[in-house]
This record gives sequence, structure tokens and C-alpha cells, in this order.
Amino acid sequence: LKTQLYLNALKKHQKKLSHDEVWQWREALTKVARIKGWDVKDKSHGEIINTIVDEVLTKLMKRMRNLPDHLVGIHDHVEAIMDMLNEGSCDVRYLVIHGMGGIGKTTLASVVFNKISNQFQGCSFLLDIRVSTQQGRIVDLQKQLLLEILQGGSLGIQNSVDVGINTIRERFRGKKVLLVLDDVGNRDQLSKLAGKSDWFGPGSRIIITTRDINFLPIKGKDKESSFQAHSQEFQIYKMTEMDSFHARQLFIKHAFRMDLPPHDFVDISRKITTKTCGLPLALEVIGASLYGESKKFWKGTLQKLELVPNQEVFNKLKISYDMLEPHQREIFLDIACFFIGEDRLHPYYMWKASNYFPTRELPVLTRMSLIKNYDRLWMHDQLRDLGREIVRREDINFPGKRSRLWEPKIAIDVVRMKEGTDKIGALRLTKLCKGHSFTSEEFSKLPNLRYLELECKNLVGDFKNLLSKLTWLSWSNCPSELNATNLCLKKLAVLKLSGINITEDWAGWGSCLMSENLKVIEINSESGLKRIPDFSKCLNLKRLVIRQSTNLLVVDGSLSKLEHLKHLEIISNGFLKRDDCDLCPVSFVFGSLKSLSNLQIRGMHLRELHHSIRGMICLKHLSLDNRSLLRTLPDSIGNLKMLRTMGLIGTPIKKLPNTIGKLESLLELYLDWTKIKKLPVSIENLKKLRYMGLNHTPIKKLPNQIGGLESLLTLSLEGTDIIELPASIGNLKQLRELYINNSAIRELPKAIGMLKKLVYLDASFCENMEEAIPCEIGDLSFLRALHLTKSKIKRLPSTMSKLSHLQQLYLDQCDELEQLPELPKLRSVDVPDHLPEKLVYPRLPDTWEEGQISCYRTDRKSKVYIIKRLTD
Repeated sequence: LKTQLYLNALKKHQKKLSHDEVWQWREALTKVARIKGWDVKDKSHGEIINTIVDEVLTKLMKRMRNLPDHLVGIHDHVEAIMDMLNEGSCDVRYLVIHGMGGIGKTTLASVVFNKISNQFQGCSFLLDIRVSTQQGRIVDLQKQLLLEILQGGSLGIQNSVDVGINTIRERFRGKKVLLVLDDVGNRDQLSKLAGKSDWFGPGSRIIITTRDINFLPIKGKDKESSFQAHSQEFQIYKMTEMDSFHARQLFIKHAFRMDLPPHDFVDISRKITTKTCGLPLALEVIGASLYGESKKFWKGTLQKLELVPNQEVFNKLKISYDMLEPHQREIFLDIACFFIGEDRLHPYYMWKASNYFPTRELPVLTRMSLIKNYDRLWMHDQLRDLGREIVRREDINFPGKRSRLWEPKIAIDVVRMKEGTDKIGALRLTKLCKGHSFTSEEFSKLPNLRYLELECKNLVGDFKNLLSKLTWLSWSNCPSELNATNLCLKKLAVLKLSGINITEDWAGWGSCLMSENLKVIEINSESGLKRIPDFSKCLNLKRLVIRQSTNLLVVDGSLSKLEHLKHLEIISNGFLKRDDCDLCPVSFVFGSLKSLSNLQIRGMHLRELHHSIRGMICLKHLSLDNRSLLRTLPDSIGNLKMLRTMGLIGTPIKKLPNTIGKLESLLELYLDWTKIKKLPVSIENLKKLRYMGLNHTPIKKLPNQIGGLESLLTLSLEGTDIIELPASIGNLKQLRELYINNSAIRELPKAIGMLKKLVYLDASFCENMEEAIPCEIGDLSFLRALHLTKSKIKRLPSTMSKLSHLQQLYLDQCDELEQLPELPKLRSVDVPDHLPEKLVYPRLPDTWEEGQISCYRTDRKSKVYIIKRLTD
């Protein structure tokens, strides 16, 4: 098509025929040119004919999977799978589509199967492998596989699994096959159908759908696994929930059989869609059940969904729950009922105290897509409802015989009516019982209670031998005096206390702090502690968090006895303060915490970090932000070899010690709003540093050594007095983001063009920037956003047209700007009002082919254009 012969011919046709028709011809010819021919060299005519016949028969006998009537939001998933399959490569590749039940794994696999099956010599789609295997039908699956791919009999494998394995291996070794194994539940099922890559010919693709990837050879699995050697063959694609737009589309298509809902159903459609949280199965099932029903029926359905999940959805999701082992089920139900959004380490210690082995079980739940295990625990709303419904069905009529009571009203009624039983292991007694005092007699009915959320007036009576298995106590609005006697919480692992009555002399400390098993203490004191309580019996404490409204707390030497403490957080978030207080008059306290990995102190008056801080050899995160009186850091800070983040935001520190360069593991350095005027030359030794923030500091110059930060991804200099950037800035080869907005910068250096990976450059409100943007900016081939708002630049270089990835350009309030160069394919651009429209509009679309863009102004008074591909 690039030859003059074709170009001339197409031009002649354009004079006679429509533009669209000629364009289709062009596209067809382009596709034909890309088709690879067969190498028939040294082959006889008979061989060539047989090859052609086989290829034609393969295409004619292509089996198409039946697809749902309404496919919504699947295009991006299909494209991602196609990229991962990489059809052109000759290796044998396993691709695993992983996700929770009802997320659309089988539908996605079916669409991909239909799209590519004619590229293979044989193809097979085996449905419901987990169920078939449970029914003893693994040999039937082997027979089906052989039948579909060989287009013949099952070759007499009879009822022998081993014969089936050998036959598959021998007959498929020279064939390029496409195999879809739907709903694989374990390694044994896979080993009997597609155990190893050398069973199949070059270019074969095996697609697996599964809820559970624990059986796959992924990181963390048994190194002795026979699958481990083949781990590179497996690629995993994680299915996610539908976004809100596509979720509404799918629901509406099932509920109304049209693209838009009737006007009076818009609001309730949105509410029901929201309830499903983007789970395709729920959208389809609930939508179909509402088709043709009255508005009253819809409202009733919504009310029911607030209480119990749809039965069909429940049955589908419960399959995953039934696959769990006992301890995994307990952890799953705990999360569903109590721990969504909770810091994952807090329940971790509770489960560990209950011998539930969370280190092993949490990854299992994650790989089964039942939870999302980040810093906090998360779970899909439909899975949350599944877990809670499972507990409710333990005994529908008598809540006292259920394992968990998370709804305060039900829990309070059970306890007050003394209907509790030994079945109850977790209770939430909050919100509705602030004025009620719970008695020892009421708790005597709950001998196996291990989790308790409490908000009440008081505990009353003799608690001897009661709450003996309690591992978690969360008590809000604690009373100043404790009316319970003989309360002894010896197995407590997690303690959370809050309220105005929490002081250093609180009456409940003795009962709560006697457990050697205590791992987490979190105190939220509205009145404020003046000294720390006696933690002498809590020598195994791992996490201590104190939040209060004053800065009157004084930490004494007793804290240094907590040799196992890993996380210490002391925060004042109120306004009742005294300037004469010092958080640590005993300066060596922190240096004795050898195991500490995270130290956060905010809003407290910390006057000094003692040189003994060198003893905190495990420290990874140090934050001393806001209202600290710290003016210097000790030289011994350089001994913290494991330190990864350091935050000094808002402190009056004026300089960093030269030993800062010894922090060889440092990744992030936050110095915003400090008094720092100069960086030490040793800064260049921070070879792993990825982020450095100097926003709103009085620093006026960056040292040339800044170029030594070879791993730096983000440099933020907002609001500084820096006039120019050093030429060594060009050595920051990994830099992705540069913020110099609101600074005193006068010009961008030519070295800016050396930042080949820069994606975002913000130089807005740099009112001293008068010089022209250097031509070298055109070398930033990955730049996506350029902000120059309210600068005094007069022109942009012509090299701007080379910024092929640029999407956003902001030039509003650039009153000195005289003209625009030719611009790349922008999505949005904001230009100053004074430029004539003839200088603006023609510059925007002329690099786009006709019919590819839509360009419109967002405001009649300003020249703000949104550029959008019509194909988007």
C-alpha cells in the first residue's frame, strides 16, 4: 500500500466511490498483506493438498461456545487475555483465569475460545471439571477431550485414568491444540487432563478457569512440588468486578430487555445495582427475576436483599466456602462478620492465639478470591453477605445458638434475656446499650466467647472464671470505675480502649494488662494520658498505639522493657497543649527498642532524638511529623541501615547530618515544611531513594550531587525558592514525576530532555519563568501531562509535536504566550483567552486524521478544549 501504484489506484477510486468504501478496501488490503503464506518448499503436491484439506476441515468443524445474550464490559478482558496468550509464539502456554464465583470466568473463556479456536489443529472445552471429578467422571472427561480434538473415538481407554493420561500425552504431542479446563479445583484434576507442557505440540494453549490458585506453582508454594519446574508456563489473569457503568448496563438488559430503564425505575435500578457490587452473576440473576414485575415487587426485592442474599447467588458462592478447611472457614466468617476494613495484623494475633494458623490460611483465602489481603482486610459485599447468611442459617430461629452475633440489637437481646449458649464465640454489644450494665450472670452463659466489642455503662458482679477464653476486647466509652470483681483476662491478645475516662489511673488496667499473650494495645483517650500505664506484664507486646487530644504524655524508661515491640505510634490530634512538655525526658527510651520497625510520633513535643537511636537496628519507617520541637538529627541516624521511609514534615529541622547518606535502604524522604535550606552532598549516596519531597522549604539550590539519586521516581519542589535546576538533574534516568509548581524557577534546563521516562511535569504558577521552554523537551517521549499555567513563557518549541504520548497541556493564564506550535494528539488542552481562535483550533486537530476526533470548547469564554477519539 505504500507503493505509488496502489496510492494512485486508490485516489482514482475515491473520485468515483464513497470515502468509507475505499477506506474498507484499504483496510482489507492491509490485512491481506499481513497474512503469512505457507512454506511449501520441498513438499510434494499430495502433501500440500493434504495440509490444505486438514486446515479446511479444522475451520469447518470449529465448535462455537454458546454465549449469553447480553455481553457487557468484556472487551477489555478479552484483549488482555489475547495479549497474554500471544498466539504467535511457539511455546506451550498455560493461562489461568482466576476469580470469585459468578465473576464471569467461564464467559470470558468462552468468548476467547470462539475467537481463536480456528487457529488450532484441535480444540476442546471441558466444563465443570470440579463437579465432574467429585462424581467420579474424570475418565469421561479424558474421553471427551480425545473425542473433540481427534475427531474420532476415545481409543479404547476404557475406565483407566492412567491409560487416558498416556493416550493424551502420545496423541497430542505433535498437535497444536486449544484446551479450556473450566472450574479446576485442585492439582490432581489438572495432572490427569493437561499435566505437563510436553504433552502438547508447539503453540498449544491451555486455558484454566478456577476460584482457587493455591494448587498452582506460584511463589510461596512447596519447592519440592513436581509442578515447580513448570512454573514459568503459568500466567494468571485476575478477574475483577464490573465497574458501575457496565454493571448498570448488564442489569438493565436483564431486567428490562432494553438499553435504558423506564424513567420511574431509574433510582431503584441504581440501588439494586449498587447492592450487587459489580458481580455479574448477581446482576443477571436478580435482573432476570425482576423482568416484567411491578414497582412494588421491585421494592420488596430490594428490602429482601438488604437482609438476605439471593438464593441462587448464595448457592453459587457457597461452593467456595464448602471447599475450605475448618480453620479457614472460621477466619472467613470472622472477617465477614467483624473485620472488613480492619488492620489485618490485629485479627492476625487473635487468630494466632486461637491456633487458627493465619500465616497459612490467609493466603489460601486470598488465592481463592474470598478476601483481599492488603494492609487492611477487604471482602466483596456479596461474599460478606454469604458469610453472614451462613452464620444466620446455623439456627434461624434462635440467635443464641449461632457462632457470631454482629448486629447489636440481636446480640443485646440474647445477652439480656440470658439466651446465650456455648455456641457463641463473637459478640458486638455496641451503640444500643450505652446505659446498660452487663452482669456476670449474663456473661456466664457465654463460656466460649473469644471476641467482644463492648460499649456499656459498666460490668457488674463477680467475673471469676468468666471470659477466660477472650482474646479480643474492644471497649468504647469505658467507665471511670470498674464494678466487676475478679475480672482476669489472661488470654487477651488484642485490647482496644477508647473514651474520656481512659487515664493513666483507670481502674481497668489491672484486669486488662495481665496477659502475657497481649500483642496489640490501642488507646484512644479523649482526656489524655499523662504517663504510660504499667506494661511490665505485657513483655510480648508487638503493637502499641496511643492517640489522644493533648500533648501532655510523658514516656518513661519502662517502655524500654518492651523488647518485642515492632510498632509504636503516639499521636496528638487535639488542641489542648503545653509548650513545656517533653515526650521523652528519658532520652534513651527509643534506642532500647531493638525490634521496633515502625515509629510514628505526630503532634507531640519531641525535643531530641538521642544518639542511642542507633540501637534501633530493625527500624524501617520513621515519622516525626507535625509540631515536633526537633531541630537536629543525631549523626547516629546513619546506622539505621534498614530504614525505608523517613518523614520529618513540619518539624523545625534546619539541616540533615552528612551521615544521612549511609541510609542505604531509604526509599522515601519527606522533608516538606521543614526549615531545611541545604541538602548535604552525601545525598547522592541514597541510591535506592524513589521519592523526595521538599515542598515549601526555604531551600534555594539543589546540589549537583542530586544527580546521584539513580532510582528517584518523584521529585517534589513545590513552593520552594529554587531559581534553577542543576544540569545534573538530567542524570535522574528513572524520574517519572517532577513538581516545581509555585516555585521561583526561572527556566527549565536543557538537561530536562535527558529525563527519558518523565511522565508528569508540573511547572504551573512559576511566575518567574520567562525564558522559552527548551527544544530538548521534545525528547520526553513518555510525557503525558505538562502544566505551565500562569507562567510568562512567550512560545513553545516546535519539538512539542514529538511528544507522542502527551495527553494534557495546560497553558491558561499564560498571558505572554504569542503562538502555539503544531501539537501532538492531545486529549485536553487549556489555552489563554487572548490567543485568537484561529491560532488555537487549527493547531489541535491537524495531526489527526479526518473523522478520528471530536473537539469542543468547555466554556464559551475560555479556550478550553477536550479532544476525544471517536473510537473511545
